[in-house]
Amino acid sequence: MNKYKHILLLTAVLAVCASACKKNLEEEPLEQLSPDYVWDTQDSAGVNASKVLNEIYTEIPAGANRIFSASSSENGSDFLDAATDDAVSSSPFVTPVELIATGIGITPFRNAEGGSFGTDIWAANYRGIRKANIFMANIDKVPLAGTLPNGTRLRSAWKAEARFLRALFYFELVKRWGGVPIVGDEVKQITDDVLLPRNSYAECVQYIVSECDAVKDSLRLDPIDNINFGRVTRGTAMALKARMLLYAASTLYNGGNIGTSGPERLVAGYENEDRNRWKLAADAAADIVQLGVFSLQADMVNTFIVANNKEVIFARNNGRGTDIEKANGPIGFAGEATGGSRTSPTQELVEAFPMKNGKPITDPTSGYNPTSPYTNRDPRLDSTILYAGARWLNTFIETYEGGRHKPGGSKTQTKTSYYLRKFMGHFRNQSTYAPHPRNFVMFRYAEVLLNYAEAQNEFNGPDNNVYDALYALRKRAGISAGAANNYGIPQNLTKEQMREIIRNERRVELAFEEHRYWDIRRWKIAGELAKKPLHGLRIKRSEVSGSIDGTKVIVLQPRFLEPKMYLYPIAQNELDKNKNLIQNPGW
Repeated sequence: MNKYKHILLLTAVLAVCASACKKNLEEEPLEQLSPDYVWDTQDSAGVNASKVLNEIYTEIPAGANRIFSASSSENGSDFLDAATDDAVSSSPFVTPVELIATGIGITPFRNAEGGSFGTDIWAANYRGIRKANIFMANIDKVPLAGTLPNGTRLRSAWKAEARFLRALFYFELVKRWGGVPIVGDEVKQITDDVLLPRNSYAECVQYIVSECDAVKDSLRLDPIDNINFGRVTRGTAMALKARMLLYAASTLYNGGNIGTSGPERLVAGYENEDRNRWKLAADAAADIVQLGVFSLQADMVNTFIVANNKEVIFARNNGRGTDIEKANGPIGFAGEATGGSRTSPTQELVEAFPMKNGKPITDPTSGYNPTSPYTNRDPRLDSTILYAGARWLNTFIETYEGGRHKPGGSKTQTKTSYYLRKFMGHFRNQSTYAPHPRNFVMFRYAEVLLNYAEAQNEFNGPDNNVYDALYALRKRAGISAGAANNYGIPQNLTKEQMREIIRNERRVELAFEEHRYWDIRRWKIAGELAKKPLHGLRIKRSEVSGSIDGTKVIVLQPRFLEPKMYLYPIAQNELDKNKNLIQNPGW
């Protein structure tokens, strides 16, 4: 049996569709239906074929608390960001995300990402790729009627959606493993020879980029209507292209490979550095800006709780609910208002947020007061983190020792005196939680601006375009323009100085959106960061209202992240099944 035996089983594609599709589903389950029924040559509405397409969408990562143990949901359910310097898991148990963060063992590092992908990320992405190939190979049998407003036939649009999703699954593989086998369009059968070698990193990047270019003009145009929210659009394809090119231009892959020589170096990245790769990334991001259809939400909170808004380019539609609040909200409230307290943001992340004048808190002229550390801070802090004294559920958060929201004892609670606030609704003055959209935003306009600023700075230095992109983000955040109208960003910065500002801006703007984990790897700084302990705050209750008497305490002492861990290892059982595969460097 070859390495794709779990991909090639013919039962994969006709699984039961997502719950959102079941309302119109025929009485007989799809997995029991014949191909002739699914690819119905008389079905001009494509009723059954649409359910197969929807099934491909379910393979997209769900975001939020998706890192869990396959054996016990109690021993997991964490944000991927808890494997970075931005947060730690609040669980009193050792969780999969902690094993990822500390690099203990190969298996957790490789397979402990739960959620819709299950526990084997390699197999799950190839499963999604196979589903897309089956759909594209058969959809032309269905006499699907209708056209999009841009003139594209609906059948061509559906095929383009599946083709994009296939490219997205390849991206999910490449950012973990580097170069992977590209299986092509043909739907392989179990008797076919598919003992494929790994394609080079360069070939994989080119494939993903060319696929995005090929489908973008056949997809729905932006902005998308509410009925089709959650479907892939032209902007989605352009956003994946821009992100792929940004990653490809970054240190880890752009000649800074962890491989030493030969084939292993080629699967780990480009053999040599080429600064023009930054220009390709900058141009791809600029193309999205020039569409003129996306913009920043005035209220950052609404970016995540208003389903269809002009900042969101693409999101996995997870429906409505209060799952994020229930999993991560503070304890200490009555009934359904009490949260699971799963996520503890670190002191390091809190200190990354500048002051409202845009200056870092380390700047002596910033106005930072350590006894009132949350006063006059970047308003994004209030949209991201709940801290001592913040208003929530019609009360003020008490995370001092023994406080209502940090009482001590064995119950899961914050380890750092901070709780997650991002992705939650407007519950400052409410007494309980109410359902709201809880979609996983995979691409949004703020990231596009940050991608552009980074790539343009690396290629051309901190020109006016770089400054303007950062000004737009800080203006939306609520940072004061200041007398110089520069939102706290000094003029005449060097490329290196601007690089640090951009990286910090990504950290605070995109916190808990599954960017930090990959950013510190592509920048090749994860090893250095892993040597530093992470901190929380131990707060004493003060007699003076509004003041904080806090002491930094270590909440996690990360182990050294070996260089080999910049890329995931390929599972030994995959290597055993396919002798044409080579392992990643160092494993």
